[in-house]
Amino acid sequence: MGLLIVGSVALDTVATPFDRIDNALGGSAVYISLAASYFSGPVYMVGVVGEDFDREHIKLLEDHNIDLEGLKMVDGAKTFRWSGKYHYDLNVRDTLLTELNVLATFDPVIPEKYRKSRFVLLGNIDPTLQLKVLEQMENPSFVICDTMNFWIEGKKAELLKVLKKVQVLIINDSEARLLAQEPNLIKAARLIRAMGPEYLIIKKGEHGALLFCDNTVFSAPAYPLENIYDPTGAGDSFAGGFVGYLHKTQDIGIENLKRAVVFGSTMASFCVERFSTKGLENLTYLQVHDRFREFLKLSRVDDDD
Repeated sequence: MGLLIVGSVALDTVATPFDRIDNALGGSAVYISLAASYFSGPVYMVGVVGEDFDREHIKLLEDHNIDLEGLKMVDGAKTFRWSGKYHYDLNVRDTLLTELNVLATFDPVIPEKYRKSRFVLLGNIDPTLQLKVLEQMENPSFVICDTMNFWIEGKKAELLKVLKKVQVLIINDSEARLLAQEPNLIKAARLIRAMGPEYLIIKKGEHGALLFCDNTVFSAPAYPLENIYDPTGAGDSFAGGFVGYLHKTQDIGIENLKRAVVFGSTMASFCVERFSTKGLENLTYLQVHDRFREFLKLSRVDDDD
């Protein structure tokens, strides 16, 4: 059974203090699908593009065993475009341009063969569309959702409906504080889990990620990289590694969820080493697993007994 990913597909123009890239492949569905493809297949991707979407991008995705029956191409229209500029502190960026284009009228239709997918990841899109996707599914057992400040502030009622239908919510620390209206992350996590998700992952950028479930808090470190070229897509790559590993193992026990969080951080670390999707394009599973083991060493200590 395939892994279903629904989200945006974009052409990004990104500038950092080190370099610049124009009209590069991007979008939440793309980063998630590429990261997940190293663990399990097929990956079912649902999104929309315009006629300006390069055939080379299609080939790249297909070469990673990503099924594109759910990718709609609209004739005479343009693909969603985003442009941003990062500062020397790569946690700070300015959005220079957002052109929704085909994304403005995106109406996700889930192909028949995708509808029995057990694992579903709803990328960062309008909560109304996330609900529409779930309405087309045949009883998925593990649904993961991403969102952002824009939807928390603008469509909170719809987002709360989504949260009642998902098992995992993945957000960053500022989004968690905004959603819970609580500055303390531990309290915020408790409030958010009361909204529906059994599990909550709070991403903290260069400070790693936190997994909350029941009475457990698990902290995964970030990988210490000397060269970070482009943070775009890091959060989506995290989500892809997380869900890809869970889909591969078909195990949603707490210990495996912890491993999945570390694999998520692993894929995010590869993503930021190069521009656009380049850091995710030519990996091997051996490379991924080797870095996963390096992550484990970062916080391992011997018992003093």
